[in-house]
This record gives sequence, structure tokens and C-alpha cells, in this order.
Amino acid sequence: MALSISAVVLLAIIVFLLVKKSGLKTGHAVVCMLLGFYLASSTIAPTISEVTTNIAGMIGSISF
Repeated sequence: MALSISAVVLLAIIVFLLVKKSGLKTGHAVVCMLLGFYLASSTIAPTISEVTTNIAGMIGSISF
């Protein structure tokens, strides 16, 4: 669960920066959020969650 909250905060910061600095229009950001909500309720949602968890696990296991 902590991963989900961290990912949401990170993505929100990225979207905010894209809107402010890179010229992403607010309407485009809203469309992307709506797409996320629809993807979350689709049948592909568990696969997306599993892939995200696996990628986070791989990143977490990298030693510097």
C-alpha cells in the first residue's frame, strides 16, 4: 500500500511540473487522469499493478 501512495504522489508531482513547465495543458492532464480511472476499473488493472510492483522491486534491489 505504501508503494501506491508513493507512486500517486510522485505522479502528481510530475503532472504538476509538466503543466507548469512543459506546457502540458490542464485539459490534457484531466484526460490522462480519466484514462487512469477507466484503466483501474478494467480487466487489465491487475496486470498493470503486478508489472508496477515488479518494476519497483527491481529498482529497490539495485545496489549502488
